[in-house]
Amino acid sequence: MNYRIGDIVTGKVTGIQAYGVFVMLDEKTQGLIHISECQHGFVKDLSDLFQIDQVLEVIILDIDEYTQKISLSLRALQTDIELSEQPRRKHYWTNRKVHTGFSPIAASLPDHVAEQLHDLEAKKGVQQ
Repeated sequence: MNYRIGDIVTGKVTGIQAYGVFVMLDEKTQGLIHISECQHGFVKDLSDLFQIDQVLEVIILDIDEYTQKISLSLRALQTDIELSEQPRRKHYWTNRKVHTGFSPIAASLPDHVAEQLHDLEAKKGVQQ
């Protein structure tokens, strides 16, 4: 086997499973494209993307030296997709123009403490 990590090779789809696609690189060498390496984004069913005997150009991600298993990728050859055409803005969960700090919490603290003490006394009364 004369393949190296990073080589871009052509192969033929020989099998489709729920977890990935098997690709025959030559008469003796087969590799696997894991479902996560098939395309950017979510893949519901690999049978929708691939057919048996389909010819693909893939890149070699890894070669296990002991088992000689080859990991392949289509996604690494694709350009990154832009999810939105509009530039992203940072989203603030609070109003950044209001600078109250912790004063609303400090103002309501006595009420919260009183409510908890009341609940604690009620539980003690039930246990006795």
